[in-house]
Amino acid sequence: MTMKAVGVIGAGLMGSGIAEVAALNGFEVVLRSRSQSTADAALGRVSQSLAKSVDRGKLAADARDETMDRLRATDDLGELELCDLVIESVVEDLDTKQRLFRELDRICAPSAYLATNTSTLPVVEMAIATERPDRVIGLHFFNPAPRMPLVEVVPALTTSPATVDAAREFAAQCGKDPVTVKDKAGFIVNALLFPYLNSAVHMLDNGVATKEDIDTAMRGGCGFPMGPLELLDLVGLDTSLAILNALNAEQPGGCTAPAPLLKRMVAAQQLGRKTGQGFYTYESAR
Repeated sequence: MTMKAVGVIGAGLMGSGIAEVAALNGFEVVLRSRSQSTADAALGRVSQSLAKSVDRGKLAADARDETMDRLRATDDLGELELCDLVIESVVEDLDTKQRLFRELDRICAPSAYLATNTSTLPVVEMAIATERPDRVIGLHFFNPAPRMPLVEVVPALTTSPATVDAAREFAAQCGKDPVTVKDKAGFIVNALLFPYLNSAVHMLDNGVATKEDIDTAMRGGCGFPMGPLELLDLVGLDTSLAILNALNAEQPGGCTAPAPLLKRMVAAQQLGRKTGQGFYTYESAR
């Protein structure tokens, strides 16, 4: 099956980023949000991102215009009915995602593939909410999606080999490097990354070093582009806590048990860049 039309659900940074990537690489894209105003705002973010690429000489103005012509924003889930592939990027809540997949299963053609951008939740739990569990798969993009080259392709126990092949082909057509990974909490990247980030929070809480020195050490000593506490602020402390909770549920104890300081900061709504306050203070929420 040749994919031509892609639906993206979710108008946050990740949803708009995935929509930009797909449209830039020749797919007709329907970007859906719960309200027309937030859908239009997501389209505006794509336009701004493409404009920056033009200003930097990385994209021709004609290519920018053609990309925007392939994008459409809506608040109507029914407008996804003709999409060959629908990727959801909504809140990391299993009940919410299962309800969405049941609705997509009703709306979309039987031939359509349904994908989740989840970073932590079991893909199989979304697959079994549909009548097409063989055509449901995880497609985990990384933030910011237009720049990060990796996509984790996550087949559930029910996913057919043909669906895996189609998902990998889509990721490759989007200029990404697909890796296939078992449907286990955290997949590859987060399963390795978040115990490290969590250890940094423990280190800070135990007074081993200041936040600045922890981040400086990991940038300078390991060559990482960001320190662990800076990265937690970028990801969002609430999202990070949810990922650690999922990892810890599958493999309890040790370095996956969320640091108490992280839980306290989430309770205080100090979530990082998106609230303007996390381990560091930011002038404005993103």
